[in-house]
Amino acid sequence: MATDEEIKNEFKRSGFTLVEEDEILKKCVTLCINYSLNPSDLVSSWELYHLNRQLLDQTVNKDEMDGFVLHLQNEQKESIMREEESGLHLYSNRDVDMLLDKVPEDTEEIVTTPTNKSQRLHPDPFDSISRSRDYGYSTGKSVGHVTPFGRRVEKFVVKFNIGNVAAHAENGNNNDVEDSEDDDIIKRVQTSQRCSLKVNGSGPEPGCRFMYDRTEDRFNALENRIVRHADAFSASGLYEEQVDPAVASQRSIFAVGMICCDAEGHLNDKSILLQSSAERTSGQRVPLDLNKLDQFSIFPGQIVGIEGQNPSGHYLTASKLVDLVPLTLTADADLPPAKRQNLDQEVVTSAEESHKLSGVSFIIASGPFTTSDNLLFEPLNELLAYARRKPPQLLVLLGPFVDSEHPEIKKGAVDATFNEIFQVEVLRKLHDYTEFMGSEVRVVLVPSIRDANHDFIFPQPPFDIHIPDLEHQTTSLSNPGTFEANQVKVGCCTVDVLKHLSGEEMSRNPSGVPTDRMSRLASHLLRQRSFYPLHPPPESLPYDSSLAPKALEISSIPDILLLPSDMRYFVKVLSLGEGEDAVNCVCVNPGRLAKGEGAGTFVELTYKGSPELMHASIISI
Repeated sequence: MATDEEIKNEFKRSGFTLVEEDEILKKCVTLCINYSLNPSDLVSSWELYHLNRQLLDQTVNKDEMDGFVLHLQNEQKESIMREEESGLHLYSNRDVDMLLDKVPEDTEEIVTTPTNKSQRLHPDPFDSISRSRDYGYSTGKSVGHVTPFGRRVEKFVVKFNIGNVAAHAENGNNNDVEDSEDDDIIKRVQTSQRCSLKVNGSGPEPGCRFMYDRTEDRFNALENRIVRHADAFSASGLYEEQVDPAVASQRSIFAVGMICCDAEGHLNDKSILLQSSAERTSGQRVPLDLNKLDQFSIFPGQIVGIEGQNPSGHYLTASKLVDLVPLTLTADADLPPAKRQNLDQEVVTSAEESHKLSGVSFIIASGPFTTSDNLLFEPLNELLAYARRKPPQLLVLLGPFVDSEHPEIKKGAVDATFNEIFQVEVLRKLHDYTEFMGSEVRVVLVPSIRDANHDFIFPQPPFDIHIPDLEHQTTSLSNPGTFEANQVKVGCCTVDVLKHLSGEEMSRNPSGVPTDRMSRLASHLLRQRSFYPLHPPPESLPYDSSLAPKALEISSIPDILLLPSDMRYFVKVLSLGEGEDAVNCVCVNPGRLAKGEGAGTFVELTYKGSPELMHASIISI
């Protein structure tokens, strides 16, 4: 029988200090008796419990004893199951499926000759993964268990509509969604003509080196960005010759620089600085006074042109602020051919064919693709079922797919690798979807920094997908990334840049004038020609300055901009410029497909060459 002194010495030997010593030792003696443990085994179990709970202090508290008792109970149950496993068959989901399908249990063990040559050459790439994991990461819930997501009443309810309904009808896929109780019986719908697809951009490649950026890289990235924008202002011919804003001058001057904050925290009237180019000017930071302006919207890292005066050399008082950088480059003009990957063999040559290809239908969804209470990926299953009934030409899925913020992933409570979960729960289902729908449909995947199975870096390389019969129809982009579908230019970024800008932006608007904050935040990306114009980035963002300059640049205004965010879903038409020079862009935040244990939203969009002929619906899953 264990004694108080033996238990106390064992805890001390392992480096633990007992708080409320008498009560804890009394409880520990009882645990040793009830669970047949000696002091050494008891302390070993406590060390394991201490590590699992990620407790910081090397102390044993009375408040943790109830949790420790549950830990011992679970250990005992597992021990009993291991002892009885040799003589007991534990039924799994596969056993139930075999019984329902009347398949003999030992069928898998029979080695047979493949029935045809294709079976020998192309085995199921997911088969070994499925057998090895045995549904081990589905949180232990039985097949008949109904989750909160499965109990939802309203399915596929349209939350918001925008655009031309006639354009939506012309797509030919305006079939009503059937509320069939049997989701396995899905009528095959005739899909539209296959769309062309061309990947543009200069993002990092799979397997690239990252987090090797130096201080010099960070400085050059900022300096080159200021210089490039200053050149664009000069080339437009609309502004005076640029001068150093830190030099005292009695006359009105025009200067280009980056907005900075003078202190920790957010921008305010007293902390605004303008940093000019070190190459063209002194590179000094000068305090900026915006009190004379009735309207502005600024954030750290924004490149602006300032008209104003600095008579003392210590303070620049602005009379005008210009944040729209003139666009002087044509689309992808400076990209090498290797960076413009055409995924189709056919080449559009005539103007008539080009006009015919100026429209495309999308279904756009952003992760997480499974609810927070399990890893069954029910929202993804429902989305693919909807896409089977109302097939788009292009299904765009934005990460995260295997969400590192998911409770089961964070706790390490899964017995499969993150890549196995991605292969089986995502790629396998997409393979089944494309196989069922035929060659007319295409799928685009964009990773997220929250993907546990992918590189934690921004900008982010695409997924490295090498699965037979899937590569031609499924394409992965870098994050951020751009592509063209039937000559409709689409840009996307899965980092929540809207949320980041929302926390750092400082704005002023005339009283009584209504403003659309979401449109203003999204417009910053187009005005700055960058997928992530904020600087410095938050500490949670693994920003790599050596990869960012080319990967984040928006060389031409896209027709559609996809910016998934935790903020409220929307579809908005953004307008840049005035009069004949105005350029429009459709900005989409599809929301999250899964929100906690409940359903989220996705977007169905038909684009016919311009925002006026566009139709979009935000639909709850």
